[in-house]
Amino acid sequence: MAIIDAWIQHPTPGFVRHEMFASLRRWLGAGDDPPELPLGFTLGALQAAGVDRALVTAWVGPQGALISNDEVASFVRAAPDVLVGVASVDLGHPMAAVRELRRAVRTLGLRALRMLPWLWNLPPNHRRYYPLYAECVELGIPFCLQVGHTGPLCPSEPGRPIPYLDEVALDFPELVIVGGHIGYPWTDEMIALATKYPNVHIDTSAYKPKRYPAALREYLAGHGRKKVLFGSNYPMLTPGDCLAQVDTLGLDAEARRLFLGDNAARVFGLT
Repeated sequence: MAIIDAWIQHPTPGFVRHEMFASLRRWLGAGDDPPELPLGFTLGALQAAGVDRALVTAWVGPQGALISNDEVASFVRAAPDVLVGVASVDLGHPMAAVRELRRAVRTLGLRALRMLPWLWNLPPNHRRYYPLYAECVELGIPFCLQVGHTGPLCPSEPGRPIPYLDEVALDFPELVIVGGHIGYPWTDEMIALATKYPNVHIDTSAYKPKRYPAALREYLAGHGRKKVLFGSNYPMLTPGDCLAQVDTLGLDAEARRLFLGDNAARVFGLT
């Protein structure tokens, strides 16, 4: 059974040392000047956990790239059998963002787009996203985003699934959507969207299984078994720590296989 982690970052210095993550560094006990880590450290964490593939993401915000698409492409070139690249773009310049997305997919070989609404303080139904949704459909790639409250000290409202993501799914029925971080404290809303729309999915990044709300555990084990993807949000959580708690979910063999790998393989077109 292949294990696929739907959301990781390689912790580049520009990413882990950014001021917005000060509260997370305190929570992780990492200090204000964490060391630069080689890519081999991240690959080692995946290997130690038994993860076969991982979606490694770029980060672009209003102040520029914390992890650029070119950096992500370099990670993938270094470990093409393990890493799958996910792009990010500058929402402040929509046409440039569309062109960069095309470059990231067609030239760099990245396989999805991820945007974080809280980073822009713009919910996903804002008009600036819409050219990107159309381009994702044309390129045949999923659109990934954060749903739920934020860890950094930023407004959480853009991460609420209903009405914001609900409207996107209505306007773009062909768009494959993956809502990461389970949507807490609005997990029931995220489950409702994943149930309502064939192309809407949930990934569990940023939460260990023992912290999944009861509704998500029930959905994952039952009629939502084809709609939930395993994710860690490494380096905030290690995939090994998350996978160590999967047995607590009480999944049958089919639900476990779908959750840990098959759903992500289908959604991201991985073979």
